[in-house]
Amino acid sequence: MRTSISISLDFVRPHLPVRSTKTKCRVTAMHSTTNNVGRKWTEYQGIQNWDGLLDPLDDHLRKEILRYGRFIEAAYNSFEFDITSPFYATSRHSKSSLLNQSGLSETGYRLTKYLRATTSIGLPHWVEKAANSIATRSSWIGYVAVCEDKKEISRLGRRDIVIAYRGTATCLEWLENLRATLTELPNNEFSTNRVLSRPMVETGFLSLYSSRIARLPSLKQTIREEVRRLLKAYDGEPLSITITGHSLGAAVATLTAYDINVTFRQQVPLVTVVSFGGPRVGNKDFQRSLEEQGTKVLRIVNSGDVVTKVPGFVADDGMDGLPWWARQCMENVPSQWLYSEVGKELKLSNKNSSNVLGIINMGTNHDLKTYLRLVQRFKSSKSTL
Repeated sequence: MRTSISISLDFVRPHLPVRSTKTKCRVTAMHSTTNNVGRKWTEYQGIQNWDGLLDPLDDHLRKEILRYGRFIEAAYNSFEFDITSPFYATSRHSKSSLLNQSGLSETGYRLTKYLRATTSIGLPHWVEKAANSIATRSSWIGYVAVCEDKKEISRLGRRDIVIAYRGTATCLEWLENLRATLTELPNNEFSTNRVLSRPMVETGFLSLYSSRIARLPSLKQTIREEVRRLLKAYDGEPLSITITGHSLGAAVATLTAYDINVTFRQQVPLVTVVSFGGPRVGNKDFQRSLEEQGTKVLRIVNSGDVVTKVPGFVADDGMDGLPWWARQCMENVPSQWLYSEVGKELKLSNKNSSNVLGIINMGTNHDLKTYLRLVQRFKSSKSTL
């Protein structure tokens, strides 16, 4: 049983960098001119948990999901994957040029902060001296951007702050994915109003969010400082914070949303997570805490994507409907392996994928491009692609 739950979350590269930006420019422009969501923006951000918008999929929401997916693509396309480069694991572009280089110049957003994630995994001394591809502890994982175009702000109905995360890219990030047991969140930083509540999250994800090294702050510290600055800068305006990510980035996005709401409490505007192909993140108490604080999570899931089914076992309220032998098995699973799904799910299906080679099929099902294509084509669960 333990063997089955120790599966790597990102056993295939989640997304390969794409240099062409022609298509993305065209899609972005279309969204800016035809998808006016201003009057109902809180509904599209999940204030009512997307009731009535997912099946069939509302066309305005579809375009918003795709728009946030492009921000993740920009994070992937800007990452330096070349392990022989002295700039490995950094951004290939400057803050002032990243969105333009990624085909997002017409979004009306300005990039304000680069984000780095750091691992706490201990390495032997000889490994520390090895190549960058092995020993890189801190890597560029995404960015913060703010909508500053007046027409786009009017279309959106508010000023939007985007936090975008890529998926797994470095060796140590892969190792963090394997640290799949649950760890209790520090009480002094992740408090909850529930009595006897013990929110727990995957050890590796928490490590990447909270760890730091000399002269480099943790991702958590960087996020808190930048959000604090932006809330002060735009005080009094209608605001939203949208955190989006793919794969590992989807898990880190959920942790980020949780931390922002805990840190800023009543000062923070509506915080929404739009995640693609994300693994499980935490236990039942973590899920309940997310709901209590008002964090809205929209999980876009491909039914053929194995990453969305790990790590651990799901222990939700629906266990009462399981056969007696299944319930008994679940009762014997250590609490460190009992996860819970969070938020609202938009379930897609890659029915037309090739089954010639299983590993290729798994990689295709998890790829961000596949997710964006499926969202583009999805109408309802009763229709076929």
